[in-house]
Amino acid sequence: MQFIQQELDWLSQLITLRLRTYFKQEAGDIYTIAPPPAEGQPDAYARFIVSHGLQFQDRAALAMAFAPYLKPELMDCFCIKNSDTGLRFAEFGCVERTGGRILSPTLETVLFILSAGDIDRRLELASYFISNDLFTSHCLIKDPAVKDTEDFSSWILRPSEELLDQMVLDKPFRPHFSEDFPASLIKTERSWEDLVLEEDTMKQIQEILLWTKYGESVRQEWDLQHKIKPGYKALFYGPPGSGKTFTATLLGKATGLDVYRIDLSMLVSKYIGETEKNLSKVFRLAEGKNWILFFDEADALFGKRTGVKDSHDKYANQETAYLLQRIEDYPGLIILSTNLKSNLDEAFARRFQSIIRFRMPDTAQRLQLWKNTFSQKCSFDDDVSLEQIAADYELSGGSITNVVQYSSVLAYSRGSSTIKKDDIIEGIRREFLKEGKIA
Repeated sequence: MQFIQQELDWLSQLITLRLRTYFKQEAGDIYTIAPPPAEGQPDAYARFIVSHGLQFQDRAALAMAFAPYLKPELMDCFCIKNSDTGLRFAEFGCVERTGGRILSPTLETVLFILSAGDIDRRLELASYFISNDLFTSHCLIKDPAVKDTEDFSSWILRPSEELLDQMVLDKPFRPHFSEDFPASLIKTERSWEDLVLEEDTMKQIQEILLWTKYGESVRQEWDLQHKIKPGYKALFYGPPGSGKTFTATLLGKATGLDVYRIDLSMLVSKYIGETEKNLSKVFRLAEGKNWILFFDEADALFGKRTGVKDSHDKYANQETAYLLQRIEDYPGLIILSTNLKSNLDEAFARRFQSIIRFRMPDTAQRLQLWKNTFSQKCSFDDDVSLEQIAADYELSGGSITNVVQYSSVLAYSRGSSTIKKDDIIEGIRREFLKEGKIA
């Protein structure tokens, strides 16, 4: 935090000099006040400045965004009221928050500090900040209540949650589920030994692991950057409970990468252009993070394109093409999951490096799943034969896990570690009912 303190002290000097020159108490040029050197500093804030090549105006704006969170008293000077109007000076910008006790700076505030009465400089800087992806993605928030994009006081300077985590807490950013990022971090405590799949399926999954380990090195060291695009796209298809989501979490665990499952119910919109906009938010936040993006039930979003009967169909097809392009451009691992491969647009096939089928487990695999899932601390009644249960009942891995949970909880509630056959059969009956079957 030492460097941030130095940066805020530097910002304080800029604000003080600008106000003193504005009220004609002193003559001076804020650009003669050099910011503290960031090169070689260990703080995450300094590393961010260096890695993004931030210049004087960038650093002033960034420090201004953080000021209300780290040193709110810096904003007190903008509470000065004009003796003629009895109101705060409009040219200072700022909006009130937390009941008016704290001011949040706006783009207007930064423009005042950096340009004062120089109109040409003001317009130049305004254009620069509004068109700068770094600021519009992480620091500048357009007030939705104000439609006028030229009202610089409506562009609020506020660090994103990502910047606060990264630059103040110096920890990896893990966003919370929200409308802007409708995705949940998924992980598992289980291991590859718990995943029971066919040999060919496991071989294809191992190929994905090889790409995560060596793919980018091959592109860079063998000069294949212009021939092979970064990133890897895989399609998992098969019935529910066959291990698609579990495999995605294991890939994340094996590679040390966060896996985010995208909630398509919040992404897909009936309104033209909204789905595209929602997906854009997800990819924008995922940029540079090397997250694994897992689109479950992906046919809801990437289904077959329709014939063009009206303008809505035409736009839907354009939207699908846009989504395809965003998927193709993502430099990390994307996994699309669907129950039925036939539901997906055929145009996707050539964009996948892997198309992996997850089948329902056969008898031998079901037996292995039953044995792997039950706790080693439990025992079974004499009439329980996992071999017979595996042979008689065709269940997915997910359903077997549910039955194990059901029967284990019943045994524990009796103060016992012995699993009863009736409890297992009742658990199976419940799973079959979910699918409209009779046990």
